[in-house]
Amino acid sequence: MEKKLSIVIPIYNSQDNLPPLIQSLTTVLSSLPNPFEIILVNDGSRDGTWQTVKDLSNKYPNIRAFDLMRNYGQHNALLCGIREATGEVIITMDDDLQHPPEAIPQLLAKLQEGYDVVYSVPQVEKHSLWRNITSKLIKFILKKAMRVSKAQQISAFRAFYTQLRDSFADYKGTFVSIDVLLSWGTTRFASVKTKHNSRLSGHSQYTFKKLLSHALTLITGFSILPLQFSSLLGFASILFGIAVLIYVFIRFLQSGGVVPGFTFLASIVAIFSGVQLFAIGMIGEYLGRLFSRTLGQPTYMIRQLENSQETESKAHEKSIKEILNDE
Repeated sequence: MEKKLSIVIPIYNSQDNLPPLIQSLTTVLSSLPNPFEIILVNDGSRDGTWQTVKDLSNKYPNIRAFDLMRNYGQHNALLCGIREATGEVIITMDDDLQHPPEAIPQLLAKLQEGYDVVYSVPQVEKHSLWRNITSKLIKFILKKAMRVSKAQQISAFRAFYTQLRDSFADYKGTFVSIDVLLSWGTTRFASVKTKHNSRLSGHSQYTFKKLLSHALTLITGFSILPLQFSSLLGFASILFGIAVLIYVFIRFLQSGGVVPGFTFLASIVAIFSGVQLFAIGMIGEYLGRLFSRTLGQPTYMIRQLENSQETESKAHEKSIKEILNDE
């Protein structure tokens, strides 16, 4: 029997995008031999998204949906869906129709070549210039945090084996990066190039502030790179200080006097003070995140769920072929 697929989609203010997305997904998935489920995780939407989800779950028997108590963030919502998945293979994608369901067979084919995680890499990015620049920065940070060369080819459209979630089953931190968590279980990553559509409606929820916050989370939450950088910076400052001391001593031997200039001395003090404050700030970031974890804050909380697979009779009220014929 073919492996069951679990399609996990975090949703936020997506009432207009969901109907065409689910219809397109159902059409593609029903053409595959694999049984499947579609898991929708409502991440605190402020519009009629949850009502749309309930309407769709009555129409499509393979939908399972979870309504979170508030907005926890895309990766936290993804973690919820991943933990609730019942399939052997999990596919994650966005709710804005930029990830074409038609590319799913490509991901699955690549996965069968012996990889554990396969990313869909857009042939052409459909983002603004600043978004592309910020994304490249985040991917560079991910590469350092994951220690995987393929990390710079990541995207939110990915397929991986469900067994990988065992490597982060006990993770309870409020700062989540699915890509880093996946790297805890494997280094066999791959990517395939696929079409990248424009958004059907609405606009991206990833503002510059959110992207910057996500980058900071990656740096301080899953890597010791900033601490190593602080150490190198401190060591460089020590070398600079020694060089200045040697310069002052040579000037003293040559002229018999001290080096004049209050500005020069003040600039040296400012440089060293800045290095110290920077290092203290980095340590503070780590201590703050450690403190946050000790509070025991939940990664997410589910308010209610819409599970059309709860009973066998309801799941078979209407077959997929009948649904597609009705449309």
